[in-house]
Amino acid sequence: MKDIAMTQVSKADTSKMKYGEREIEEGKLITFPNPRTGRYYTINITLPEFTCKCPFSGYPDFATLHLTYVPNETVVELKAIKLYINSYRDRYISHEESINQILDDFVAACDPLEATLKGDFYPRGNVHTVVEVNHKKR
Repeated sequence: MKDIAMTQVSKADTSKMKYGEREIEEGKLITFPNPRTGRYYTINITLPEFTCKCPFSGYPDFATLHLTYVPNETVVELKAIKLYINSYRDRYISHEESINQILDDFVAACDPLEATLKGDFYPRGNVHTVVEVNHKKR
């Protein structure tokens, strides 16, 4: 019981966290100006270590995320997206909701012309799930 209490750190007290945990806790999607505004080009990002927890069983879920987007005025900073994705590791969230929420947050941060996010979840209990969501600027 004592070990559990020691590992639970409140969000307000980040001084007891390891530096990586602090970066993940503070993780937000950071962008920078698109170096080729006006050029239509595609950026592909693969994140092979996505984890979250099943909201029903509490078991961990693992996935490879494939993000493809056409930038508008800004592009996402790669370390920032890595830290943002890592913030899901202890969340109880369904496959469907996690992929939709990640794309919503990405679109809010980057305002891309187009974006597709595919979550390819590892099989668990003989079930393999792939969730794909799309965004197109109007």
